[in-house]
Amino acid sequence: MLLTPNLQVNKITDITIKILKENNIQAMILDVDNTLIDLNREPLEGLKDWIDEMKSNGIKFCIASNSLKKDKIEKVAKMLDIPYVHFSVKPTKIGLKKAKKILGVENNENIAEVGDQLFTDVLGTNRMKMFSILTEPLCEEKVKINNIKRKLEKRVLKSQRRKF
Repeated sequence: MLLTPNLQVNKITDITIKILKENNIQAMILDVDNTLIDLNREPLEGLKDWIDEMKSNGIKFCIASNSLKKDKIEKVAKMLDIPYVHFSVKPTKIGLKKAKKILGVENNENIAEVGDQLFTDVLGTNRMKMFSILTEPLCEEKVKINNIKRKLEKRVLKSQRRKF
């Protein structure tokens, strides 16, 4: 199902090298807002150390964010020393294809995308037949439309749990 993540975790740093190796993941595409940084642009605690550990185990990274704020995405990318694609237009395939090219990984099945939204991150990733990982958002949304979307996401996830 296009809205069903392959894996759900509380936060990105809960993803272990063991999980990645078990799923043949060689590279990760990362969302930024509410996945890597909170709405105050503060990075998740332990994020840099987690990225460094994954890199030391051969995992490649690229950011793909829907944000139009290139300076914000660039700042996070520089902090983590990874390339990025801003305004990636998820759930379309445009930005994810750009990120895949940057990563240099041939098979989509060997790439995981991590994000906090079903209707952008998970849907886009599953359309690309990549490994989708859904995180809990780091903080509550301030924009009303996003709160409505979050409520809808919760309903979808709840109905999926009943099916399984």
